[in-house]
Amino acid sequence: MLRPALPFTLPERVVARALPASYAACLRSDVSVAIDAALARAQHAAYLAVLRALVARVDVLATDEACPDACFIEDTAVLTGAHALATRPGAPSRRAEVAPVAAALASDRSVHPMEAPATLDGGDVLRIGAHLFVGLSSRTNREGVEALARVAARDGVEVVAVPMRGGLHLKSACTLASASLLVYDARLMADAELAPLLRHVNGLELLAVSEPAGANVLALGDAVVVSAAAPATASELRGRGLDVRVVDLSEIHKGDGALTCLSLRVPGAGGWCT
Repeated sequence: MLRPALPFTLPERVVARALPASYAACLRSDVSVAIDAALARAQHAAYLAVLRALVARVDVLATDEACPDACFIEDTAVLTGAHALATRPGAPSRRAEVAPVAAALASDRSVHPMEAPATLDGGDVLRIGAHLFVGLSSRTNREGVEALARVAARDGVEVVAVPMRGGLHLKSACTLASASLLVYDARLMADAELAPLLRHVNGLELLAVSEPAGANVLALGDAVVVSAAAPATASELRGRGLDVRVVDLSEIHKGDGALTCLSLRVPGAGGWCT
């Protein structure tokens, strides 16, 4: 049974993970591009500063130098309400990142482990109200979707699979700029990919963006954080009356990361957030 309509709220808190000095060795599609780990750390700090200006509590977990991708904390867990799923990331080298995050979340919710053969990256999970839309990507399989559905059902949240035709994660292709406005990359999302969202969410407004980095924004209450690599998207969202905060994430993008990857947003009781 689905929950009744829930309000879109600011996160009660945000959980992030420090960026390791080993970050330059992170998994990425183009290993020929050099990463400046010191600059990446500075950009990560600036990102956290924006979050602290908007959210009352930001917790930063210690990193692990043996896990170059550890800062991409979103992939390690999915929050559904009083419950959370500790994922089994699609890249085997990233599975050591999960346990410290699960332990941190266990202080205030029930955390459920994911078992093989299921795989799921949290970057494939987009929450809109009482639905979790899950991209079937190279990192997330059907068994992962089913494992998440079992946990989400405990909180009255429905899981809906979304076919993917490109991009690392679903949230590489689309995210919410507000409770009802979805920004998406039309090269990665067309009718077949958008149909599950439109079928389950009434009044969802769509905005196709021309910049790849513009498809991944982070809505935090009435504000939205946008990458400096997407100036046209930022301008469009300002024109729609949104409070746009811009962050330079050039080194994060080199690691195939983006805004949502770098944090877990924890909603307060009775609400939801991206």
